Amino acid sequence: MDPAETILQESVEKHQNMIHGFRGVPGVLPERYEEGMAVKHCALSLVGEPIMYPEINTFLRLLHTRCISSFLVTNAQFPEEIRTLVPVTQLYVSVDASTKDSLKKIDRPLFKDFWPRFLGSLKALGEKRQRTVYRLTLVKAWNVEEMLSYSELIAIGQPDFIEVKGVTYCGESSASTLTMANVPWHQEVVSFVQRLVDMLPQYEIACEHEHSNCLLIAHTKFKVEGEWWTWIDYDRFQELVEAHDEQNGGLQSFSALDYMAKTPSWAMFGAQEQGFDPAETRFQRRSNKAKNISGC
Repeated sequence: MDPAETILQESVEKHQNMIHGFRGVPGVLPERYEEGMAVKHCALSLVGEPIMYPEINTFLRLLHTRCISSFLVTNAQFPEEIRTLVPVTQLYVSVDASTKDSLKKIDRPLFKDFWPRFLGSLKALGEKRQRTVYRLTLVKAWNVEEMLSYSELIAIGQPDFIEVKGVTYCGESSASTLTMANVPWHQEVVSFVQRLVDMLPQYEIACEHEHSNCLLIAHTKFKVEGEWWTWIDYDRFQELVEAHDEQNGGLQSFSALDYMAKTPSWAMFGAQEQGFDPAETRFQRRSNKAKNISGC
């Protein structure tokens, strides 16, 4: 097993080597290149199950000492590991289906007691004080009709946020039977979320990102005087987690409300931009001619 220090050091080096390959590439702004070389965020989600790593808490603390935020996604099969997890900038559980049968079909879990593990993980998530998220992946014709069951699962963990995203088709694979027919249109995702929110009295639709086929449902405690505060104040989180480590050891000493930031208007649900930052510019090359398109 690699020590946490080695994983962090080599991860940063690999990241910087990858970014280095973009130096001088048409469309890459020098200031964005320099920004990309400075690691600020870490997503622990894409390969394997990160919460199984025995030194995960050590690794998270190392990230925070280097002012790198932590986004950890777990498949909701390890409830005790969730309970013993140190503060994370944002903690996700993947809720890929809402019933035992559909979860078995979609996730093909390894454990025979996968459903009790799943429910136990949701309960453990509800005990955390930092930002928590249910990540719902909608698979057309598989799990989009399980509305009541989804609302019951949300009641168990009472997450701060519910991120609802249409499944992404990544091509044919022996490990998956998904096809393009299973990918919902964005309007279908919007319709699902609107119906789901009608069943959740403490939640509302807060944000939208049409390009990612994704919507964000937020607990109304993040709506302050009529304005959404769903974003993250990363500097404040670092201050809070540093004080937590110095004074409280393993205690959950601060909450998600302590490091929330105001949501920009262009990111909110119903905005004309549909999640695209109007200050950004997308670089496109067509017929060997470079072209700037603002607002994309």
